Amino acid sequence: MRVIILAAGQGKRLLPLTAEVPKALLDIHGRTLIARQIDAFAACGISDFVVVTGYASARIEAALAEIARSLKVGIRTVYNPFYAVADNLASCWMARGEMTTDFIQVNGDNVFRADLVERLLSAEPRPVTVAINRKDAYDPDDMKVMLDQGRLTEIGKTLPVDTTDAEAIGIYIFRGDGVKAYVKQLEMAMREPSGLKQWFPSAVGSLAKQLDINTLAITGLRWCEVDFPVDLQQARELVASSG
Repeated sequence: MRVIILAAGQGKRLLPLTAEVPKALLDIHGRTLIARQIDAFAACGISDFVVVTGYASARIEAALAEIARSLKVGIRTVYNPFYAVADNLASCWMARGEMTTDFIQVNGDNVFRADLVERLLSAEPRPVTVAINRKDAYDPDDMKVMLDQGRLTEIGKTLPVDTTDAEAIGIYIFRGDGVKAYVKQLEMAMREPSGLKQWFPSAVGSLAKQLDINTLAITGLRWCEVDFPVDLQQARELVASSG
């Protein structure tokens, strides 16, 4: 299993913390955000990583080289030259050459532990699986999803909150035919005039009209997405609580 991490963005909503340090290198209790992601996957036996870089790419690449040495894992990078003018669909498109085997795609601003990865890896193999979280209320920034008996039918931040069933947490698994279908959808989306301004879940939403998109609830497991300074504090508390 390969892991593709999207870490091209600066994290402007975290300014001034990210004025010189990219979001992926923010400190979470003595270890960078991206190092903690790789730690969690490596603890579950995964050793094949691809990181899409953009902002401050040289700093991230240097940090990744040290992580690779210390954990004895393989880490390759793909540079996204569109990072400053495009949303993350372009990062996925740039990484399509690495989508040649089953892989997990993860947003570079998620903090989670190995127990969440274990649940992902133990899920029934399906072409596409989206990790989801259910909660009492959803906000405009959530990547909201609509479900039909566990199958994803719609995904997007603009879905009505009153018809939302869960939120996608930014971790997606692609296997077998799902890999080829996803790559094809990325290529089609980037041919559209709006391609540079799309989030990659839009490609997943298009796939939902062609094949069954499975979902996996992470009920009982802790995670957080680091978008704002308050999230950074939550991430540090999550790590501290894990010992």
